[in-house]
Amino acid sequence: MSNEVTIYFDRPLSFEPSNIQPLNGIAGLYFIFSQTIDIQYPFDKSKLLYIGMSEKKTNSIGRRLLGHFDCKSKNLGLTNYRKVEPLLFTYINFEMLKNIWQFRIEDLESYFILDFVEQYGVYPICNNKSGFEIQNKTLTSSFKIDWKYFK
Repeated sequence: MSNEVTIYFDRPLSFEPSNIQPLNGIAGLYFIFSQTIDIQYPFDKSKLLYIGMSEKKTNSIGRRLLGHFDCKSKNLGLTNYRKVEPLLFTYINFEMLKNIWQFRIEDLESYFILDFVEQYGVYPICNNKSGFEIQNKTLTSSFKIDWKYFK
């Protein structure tokens, strides 16, 4: 690995349409998490519920988040957590990482999910797929992800 880049997350936004709308046209990763509920993962606790992505501007972060908000994504976990308490989210605009990440957004999502698994022992509780493909890539960058943000 040639260079390690630390990833810090932007301030949390409440998971509601007025905060989601401005993200139309932005591609990248997004993170949905609880305000108060600590999920007991095997290695540590975290409020992180879900890591998602938008691979293109036409199916933007805004559009994907709205799909989760309106329950059109059929992610029952997120829908049910939202019934219990208002959720928060943050995101990473893929444009910001293009000069240090030479693969697809899908691979970046896999990288984040696998890094979470390494730190916490399992996938985020509302993610039901695995981060498989990234293992076959030769990475020239590595990220140190600030998972404490979701503590």
